[in-house]
Amino acid sequence: MSELSTSKRNGGGLSVLLGLTLLGLLFLMWIALAYATRTFWTANNMANLLRQTSFIAILAIGQTFVIITAGIDLSVGAVEGFISMMVAWLLTHNLGFASTIFGAVTISLLMGVAIGVFHGFGVVQLGLPPFIMTLATMYALRGIGLLVTNGATISIDNTTFTHFSRQTFLGFPWTDGGWFQIPSLVWMVVLVAVPAYVFLNHSRWGRYLFAIGSNKEAARLSGVRVKLITYMAYILSSFLAAFVGVLLATRIGIGNPTQGQGDELQAIASSVIGGASLFGAVGSIHGPLIGALILQSISNGANLLNVNSFWQTIITGALIIVVVYFDSLQRAKRG
Repeated sequence: MSELSTSKRNGGGLSVLLGLTLLGLLFLMWIALAYATRTFWTANNMANLLRQTSFIAILAIGQTFVIITAGIDLSVGAVEGFISMMVAWLLTHNLGFASTIFGAVTISLLMGVAIGVFHGFGVVQLGLPPFIMTLATMYALRGIGLLVTNGATISIDNTTFTHFSRQTFLGFPWTDGGWFQIPSLVWMVVLVAVPAYVFLNHSRWGRYLFAIGSNKEAARLSGVRVKLITYMAYILSSFLAAFVGVLLATRIGIGNPTQGQGDELQAIASSVIGGASLFGAVGSIHGPLIGALILQSISNGANLLNVNSFWQTIITGALIIVVVYFDSLQRAKRG
């Protein structure tokens, strides 16, 4: 049991300090952008920024579960696009229960679970590296989606379904004299983040994730069901990616398997910038949320300032290098 306790400390020891540092960086960025452009700190733009962040934030939470086990999931963007296509296909065909909103969403989320089980089988039972297993799924899902749709886009004419992402719930006065309305997509992040936090930080399953990332063999000898917990990490990642796919379909009103390209890298970057270690055993829930906000703030601010979009990817890459470098230094000190 001492190994589990050590792993837990490794996973959360620096998370508070890092979280405060990231929040400080985020606020400084917002202050700078507010002075640099008149439109950044408006209620409308901040609401749009939070909408843009929502998808990546949820993907990053799922990605963090896998990264804590020293794994990686490169398929989340493809799962997102495939599920957006699948839910649209179900809604536009007369298939009884499966074509109702509840039925289409339920079936789509179960598909996400099935994909996670498939990943777990490849990593655990077949012994394939997570990088290769999820990379193969990424390509396969894109291909299957294009075969099903013949490369076409499926339009969703169910206004009840598509109206959800445009809704807001609660609000408060903003500094520009407007009224800041909290988008429904932001509440979906809260819906995911709160139980994810409890799961990771206040349950034995969360401790097991950290233990596996710290030392898989020691975790096994301590009584952890390593195979089962590894399955669980990939199932959670794929399930949340499927959830994002459903939300994406509600926002854009179409289903297309090519949607979500590059989101897997954004999710990994958000998780890493938020403090998750690619070496495993370190990660949090608040970290990827702040990391996603930082990345989307860079993108939003660059667009408002008419900065070449290529600089956005350069800055993101530089941030990842810096964070991983300092993580390596800390890992060397602990070792």
